[in-house]
Amino acid sequence: MSVEKGQALFKKFCLQCHSTVASEGQSKTGPNLAGVIGRVAGTSEGYSYSAANKSSGITWDEASMSTYLINPKKMIPGTKMVFAGMKKETERNDLIAFLKTV
Repeated sequence: MSVEKGQALFKKFCLQCHSTVASEGQSKTGPNLAGVIGRVAGTSEGYSYSAANKSSGITWDEASMSTYLINPKKMIPGTKMVFAGMKKETERNDLIAFLKTV
């Protein structure tokens, strides 16, 4: 796993909708992802989540995030996330390694 590769993947696939800097606090189209690993889905302050996300009962860890990133709409039907998915396990692992640092 490479945090550096994960950061590059974040910039390529996620940054247009998500921020990771906790001091920014605000959400974009998607919620701020600072501290996402270990957080209960649908609980980030200042973001209006779908009912599906809020009621999913998921606590984001490496395994749940990896499954979600494969196909968000399959894991949480009704989510507002419009990301098509990340099929390569190595890319998901790198992205998650980066998310664990923010």
